[in-house]
Amino acid sequence: MDNSILLTIVLSLLFLIVGTVGGIVVRAIFVEKGFGNAKKEAQSVVDEAIKTADQKKKQSILETKQELHEIRTEHEKAIRERKLEAEAAEGKLLQREQTLDNRSSNLDKRESNIDRKEEAIETKKQQLEEDHSNLERLIEEQNQKLESIAQTSKEDARQIILQRVEADMANEIAQYIKDQEEVALAEVEKKAKNLLVQAMQKYAQDVTSESTVSVVTLPSDDMKGRVIGREGRNIRTIEALTGVDLIIDDTPEAVVLSGFDPIRREIAKRSIETLVSDGRIHPGRIEEVVEKNREEVDRFMRDKGEEAVFEVGIGRVHPDLVKLLGRLHFRTSYGQNVLKHSIECAFLAGKMAVEIGEDEILARRAALFHDIGKAVDHEVEGSHVEIGYNLAVRYKEPLAVLDGIQSHHGDVEAQTFIGVIVAAADALSAARPGARSESLDSYIKRLQQLEAIANESEGVAQAYAIQAGREIRVMVKPDIVDDAMSHKLARDIKTKIEEQLSYPGTIKVTVIRETRAQDIAK
Repeated sequence: MDNSILLTIVLSLLFLIVGTVGGIVVRAIFVEKGFGNAKKEAQSVVDEAIKTADQKKKQSILETKQELHEIRTEHEKAIRERKLEAEAAEGKLLQREQTLDNRSSNLDKRESNIDRKEEAIETKKQQLEEDHSNLERLIEEQNQKLESIAQTSKEDARQIILQRVEADMANEIAQYIKDQEEVALAEVEKKAKNLLVQAMQKYAQDVTSESTVSVVTLPSDDMKGRVIGREGRNIRTIEALTGVDLIIDDTPEAVVLSGFDPIRREIAKRSIETLVSDGRIHPGRIEEVVEKNREEVDRFMRDKGEEAVFEVGIGRVHPDLVKLLGRLHFRTSYGQNVLKHSIECAFLAGKMAVEIGEDEILARRAALFHDIGKAVDHEVEGSHVEIGYNLAVRYKEPLAVLDGIQSHHGDVEAQTFIGVIVAAADALSAARPGARSESLDSYIKRLQQLEAIANESEGVAQAYAIQAGREIRVMVKPDIVDDAMSHKLARDIKTKIEEQLSYPGTIKVTVIRETRAQDIAK
């Protein structure tokens, strides 16, 4: 048993060894065979690569030769083109040189022609000078012969003739002017006195004076606190809506309204009176009352304008002009109510127009509108004359009305009898006793201040305030102030007047520079 097992084991080992050796031998045979095949394949791949490389090399050489041929062809073509361009440029240069040569020859010809013409002109000039000298010599000889015949010189003869003519004409003109002036003065003075007396006798009307501030009476001093309101909100609302200043001081039971525009003062006055009588004073109520009174004042102005037109009797008037007339009810000039002044001027002008045979209605119309510019002179730049003239032109008023507005202060000369009548009526209404509240002393003082301001400037010889202080005329020294400095001087004086004086309307500054030449005849 043991032997058979051992034998079996031995045999198994032998078979294992034999199988292992056989497997190794078989594997070696197969590996050797595969190695030979791989070597053959590698050789074939190498041969194929060498063959492909040769083909690509030949193809690359062919392509390079083809590119070199194309480059050479293009280069030769470019050389030919440049050669052609160079030949063309050379031809143009030759043509330009030929043209320049031709121009140079033409210029030489012109220069020679000009030289010949200059020589001819110089010859003619010398000939003309000789002729001129000969003529002067002949004229001098003729004058000497005439002087010897007349036994007087040329200048003496001229002076004798001029003196005789001047003396004869001066005497005749002076005598004629003197005669006519005497006749005219005698006749004009007589008619003017008669005319003015009749006009003033036929019309007389009181003109009230109104102050530039308004006062509202309160039922008690306790009402001042209600007008002011909590933290001043009521008074601030009133001032903002009406555009006037409320002055609440120690004056008992009164509130003072101060403002540049009398219409705004009237609206504020009516509004405060309504609020005080109603008792309800707060911002909402204030706004409602102010708007209502603004409409009422607007209607009041229109009614005043219609009353003036009806009272004067001038016919139809544009509605806008009627409203502007109503605004004059709240306008004063030197304390004189402008609307009443205009109505008074209208009646005076009408009476004067009747006396001299002019259109009475047209004269009244021109006088009623002569100060219409004062209705908006605080809103529109310019004097009330310019503003009124522009308004009348806009609403197509007649020429006589335009002339009355434009000339009633003497800014321009009157072109019609109506213009002269309006100026006279305006002067009468303003100058009669009691018409204006300004005293004579204050008026004279204002004119003196106006002249003193102008005389302070360097180079001023004398200054004159004219047209009731509406214009200042300044005479300057011509050796100190030239034309350019005159404009600067006028501007400087205007600035000083604005800074130092308070005045209604506008003041015209006119600088006059005059040079006088004198001589003494012996």
